[in-house]
Parts: sequence; structure tokens; C-alpha cells
Amino acid sequence: MADKVRATVLVSGKVQGVFYRATAMGEAQRLGLTGVVRNLADGAVEAIIEGDRAQVDEFIAWCRMGPPAARVESVEVKLAEPRDEFRTFTIDR
Repeated sequence: MADKVRATVLVSGKVQGVFYRATAMGEAQRLGLTGVVRNLADGAVEAIIEGDRAQVDEFIAWCRMGPPAARVESVEVKLAEPRDEFRTFTIDR
């Protein structure tokens, strides 16, 4: 069985208003991950994702670049045990 993990990813920079959440959802779905992505009041984007460690690592690598219009300044990652609380990957408005 694959190594499952949960990651909370906090992305700072020019990451709102540049389709970051929509493209993050597409990337997560492509990788077979579950979770949620949302804008934060301070201008950052937070993603909580669960899935196989290799796919989670690939998603985090994507987060460091983001979509073409984004300017990612920092990415903080916290890993934890998966909680299996998500069935799909969604955008929290």
C-alpha cells in the first residue's frame, strides 16, 4: 500500500486573482489528490491535500511555481497523518 500523507500548504506572493485556486484544483485532480484550496484574508492561498506521498510531493512542487500569472514568494508545508475527511478536491470560496 502506498504511503498516504496530509499536507497543509501556505503559498504567499501574488497568488490571488491569478487563477491559482482553479489551476491548483486541476493539478490536484490530475494527481488523484483530495482536499481543499482557499484564499486567505492576508492575500495568501492555503491548500490542504491528502493522497499518496509521491503525488503530494508533486503537487507541492507545482505550488512553488503556480499558474503563469502567479508570483510565488514562499511556500510553507506542514505534513501530518491523513484524516480521510475529503472525498474530492474543491475550491472553498
